[in-house]
Amino acid sequence: MLPADLPLITADLPGTGGLIKVEPDHFIVEEVPLYTPSGDGDHLFVAITRAGRTTRQVVDDLAGGLGVAAKDIGYAGLKDRQARTTQVFSVPGVQASQVESVADALDLELRWMQPNARKLKTGHLLGNQFTITVLQPEAPDALERAQIILAALAERGLPNYFGSQRFGRFGDNAEQGLGILTGQRRRPGAQWLHHLLTSAYQSQLFNEYLAKRIRRGQFDQILGGDLVKKTDTGGMFVVEDVDVEQPRFDRGEITFTGPLFGYEMRRPEGAAAALEARIEATSPVTSADWKRHRVSGNRRPGRLFLQTIEIEPNPQGFILRFFLPKGAYATILLREVMKTDPGLLDDES
Repeated sequence: MLPADLPLITADLPGTGGLIKVEPDHFIVEEVPLYTPSGDGDHLFVAITRAGRTTRQVVDDLAGGLGVAAKDIGYAGLKDRQARTTQVFSVPGVQASQVESVADALDLELRWMQPNARKLKTGHLLGNQFTITVLQPEAPDALERAQIILAALAERGLPNYFGSQRFGRFGDNAEQGLGILTGQRRRPGAQWLHHLLTSAYQSQLFNEYLAKRIRRGQFDQILGGDLVKKTDTGGMFVVEDVDVEQPRFDRGEITFTGPLFGYEMRRPEGAAAALEARIEATSPVTSADWKRHRVSGNRRPGRLFLQTIEIEPNPQGFILRFFLPKGAYATILLREVMKTDPGLLDDES
């Protein structure tokens, strides 16, 4: 299920409308690292600011310019082309002077470089800091509307849907992933593409699960048997007593998790398991299919508790500044505020 079809949490509140990404500087993304490079080792961590290039394009450009294999260059996550993004890459066996020369030729802005003992792996970041300008909102009271919506999201949380960019420029990544998993489509030769497409199908099933939970009025409720995640430590446990855990959920200390299906995925119990089974029953993919393609599965938080969001007027609209944890999509928040699907403008793959 694509974001355009997903239920909003603030559907009863009028949106602002408007445009994003008219220029790269209107959508600024800065990675927040999980750790600081050690200062010693064979992998040079390089923080690069760029616009007009996807993450994979930067990897290919660096690989070609530095004479290393693209698969040996590390990065924590994919970033949009239509944005000004600061992102860290790790490159093995090169000197800072080499990177400086190549970056200059490629018109990439170097922010810092630091060696580390190991390659940067996918997911090795805390999250991303966003500064987003919304231009030409349709409502004259757009700033006030946005403030009301953000207050509602701060109280209820944000649905942690996967955004449109997860499903590719043409919205068919999940369909391709399903074909691969069921043997109706040839497996791609590139491992990264195989992972991209099969994980897109996982993402679609997660979105369907979360949408069903919201439509059933259970976004604000803990279910018996829910696998919940502690928001401070990340630890997970099964809910045995709803009356005990609901107040912790209301305070934002825990959140329910939803399924990223796979052959080793940890499963909930009771009513929560029954809800997931409804989604799983709609899929033709079997446990053997997941295992054959080495898709082990995982859990994903269903509700995000937002940190402080700053909003300020702009002569042509307003500016939002906020942090989201890794894996969360700024366009999902913007969709609640604008009541349009800004993800349609994204191009992550």
